[in-house]
Amino acid sequence: MADRPITRLSFVEDDIAVLTLDDPDKGVNVLSQHVLDELAARFDELEKRGGLAGLVIRSGKPGSFIAGADLREFAAATDVTHEDVVALCTRGRKLFQRLSQCDFVTVAAIDGLCVGGGAELTLWCDRRLMSDDDKAKYGFPEVKIGLFPGWGGASRTQRIVGLSNAVEMVTAGELIDGREAVEMGLATDAVPAERIEQAAIDLIRDEQRSGAYLRDRERWAGPLDINETELGFLGATASAFIQQQTKGHYPAPLAALEVMLGSAGLDIDAACEMEADGMAGVFGTPISRALINVFFLTDRNKKDTGVEGRDITPAKISSVGVLGAGIMGAGIASANMRRGIRVTMTDASQEALAAGVRGIMEEVSYNKQIKGPDVKRAVEMAPMLNATGAYEEFAGCDVVIEAIVENPQIKTQVYAQLESHLRDDAILASNTSTIPITQLAAELNHPERFCGIHFFNPVRKMPLVEVIRGEQTSDETIATAVAYAKRLGKSPIVVNDGPGFLVNRLLLPYMAEAAELFLDGAPIRHIEKAAKAFGMPMGPITLYDVVGLDTAVYAGKVMYEAFPDRVVPSMLLENLVKAGRLGQKSGAGFFVYKDKNKRGQPDPELDPIVAPLLREPQKFTIEQITTRLFMPMLLEATRVLEEKIVRDARDVDLGLIFGIGFPPFKGGLMAWADSLGAKQIVEQLKPIEVLGERMRPTPMLLEMAASGKKFYDL
Repeated sequence: MADRPITRLSFVEDDIAVLTLDDPDKGVNVLSQHVLDELAARFDELEKRGGLAGLVIRSGKPGSFIAGADLREFAAATDVTHEDVVALCTRGRKLFQRLSQCDFVTVAAIDGLCVGGGAELTLWCDRRLMSDDDKAKYGFPEVKIGLFPGWGGASRTQRIVGLSNAVEMVTAGELIDGREAVEMGLATDAVPAERIEQAAIDLIRDEQRSGAYLRDRERWAGPLDINETELGFLGATASAFIQQQTKGHYPAPLAALEVMLGSAGLDIDAACEMEADGMAGVFGTPISRALINVFFLTDRNKKDTGVEGRDITPAKISSVGVLGAGIMGAGIASANMRRGIRVTMTDASQEALAAGVRGIMEEVSYNKQIKGPDVKRAVEMAPMLNATGAYEEFAGCDVVIEAIVENPQIKTQVYAQLESHLRDDAILASNTSTIPITQLAAELNHPERFCGIHFFNPVRKMPLVEVIRGEQTSDETIATAVAYAKRLGKSPIVVNDGPGFLVNRLLLPYMAEAAELFLDGAPIRHIEKAAKAFGMPMGPITLYDVVGLDTAVYAGKVMYEAFPDRVVPSMLLENLVKAGRLGQKSGAGFFVYKDKNKRGQPDPELDPIVAPLLREPQKFTIEQITTRLFMPMLLEATRVLEEKIVRDARDVDLGLIFGIGFPPFKGGLMAWADSLGAKQIVEQLKPIEVLGERMRPTPMLLEMAASGKKFYDL
């Protein structure tokens, strides 16, 4: 069957053409090589026609313009040569550049998302209009996959909006809305979506009368008007900021900056040639491949229903109950209210309930413009929250999420009191991070409608939700929980029941090894340095203080009871807790916290607590520390896969990236392991196997080392 056309050419007036992009086989438009070929043919057709006053380029998909280039083609082309990449960039740029050389005015009418290659296409138009609704977003997120614009986007942007604005857009990869685009001079106007085509026609008529577009064509084809002093200052400040943000782990922003600074004094063609050459320098690198993998992990998660082999329509969720008004309960309630879902909340303590309500209202009424609560917004949101002491008021809830103390006896007592008040089709869920779901469901009348919905702290920032399936949880419950989490803007991963579920089960061996390294003589600063050099957002010792040492002790006991062969009980953590050193919340843990910024400082008072437990000190290189930190995590991940706690190695990767900040530039834990190869991992383990089962290769790893398989092949 021949490919169906993706573009349509029509004429709203005799001398004004409309080119509509509308891929019939996809929910969004993407610029594949096939689409570029089709665009080239349309441009040929228009140029042959003659007598045109203007061209409007629009999307046939309401709320979505072009979602960038086809990343599957990028992923497949990572082994091409430098010259091949330059040629690919040049081909795309010269195609789009034709829009700035036509005998008529070209206007992009942008309704909805317009990013990456789509944004580059519109930049070569004479003018851009954007719709004024919340879906209209514009920008260059390429740095987030280790690349930067290569079809002339970096060169053209700085000539339209100035070098400073362009550097911020390209190197940060953040999106702007229609209002910001107009203020920057990137768009002529932001108008309602239903008026955008007519506004484009009117703009073409205005440009034909004024000829302003011709003057801008000439100006944008030349070098920038900027002196060396300004250029040097911008380069120094931007470079310092990028280094601070990326910690040197992400080369694309600095590479883009170098290209933009170096090409500012050139004409547009020479600048674009430098851009293509720079793009070839980052295309296909291990970091770019890893970041593209993360993109595909996220895309896969968006399509995952949580249930395989069955087509289940999830129940609609319009009202949610929350048990517990503490940090997690309040965060869950706020997340629901921000998405327009009504919340009924209770807590055993009226004082805690009142404090929770205050915190919720502050969060949901926060206004970025005024950097504080907005009274008008608070008034609008207040009717969505029902704070109550009566379980009867949960009768109308579609889902009820328990977020109370991590004590199975207390939880099950609450369930027994609550369950009779719930609707027959309501889902009951726990936000537990450690207690097996099957255990919690043991006394329920309807265990098939019970599951874990584990949010991460802070709820407003953390994208991950673990949806945990108990032994009797139904597919319908899982599918509804997954769809509900996605409605909240989260990325849910379905996990089978087991101690620690997925994220905590893999995180705790990493944290436990940090404590063991400390007792073996590795200085705290070296442990922290190794973890952050690997790419973790904070060191494991700092993480102990953030999580709370009492929480870590409790979680460690749960894991020890489940896996005594490889979990080492930590007297160090227990002694710190006995000394009242619980971490940041008590003002002291491994570090002492004396300022409001919670920046930990070394504390000499730690020494007498630690001294009796120290072993014969060893000297470690940073590489040795790194191996000891991350190999227990990786080995535990192989056990998780062997036990089918998750359905795919990719779930492990997305879970750790979104749940603990595992470095995206490594592609995820299993992708990183695949880059090393199982055989090399087994070799790295040999010197530390003497530490016991926690450092010995698992049967899965040994089999993979022998066969050459990769985790992503499983």
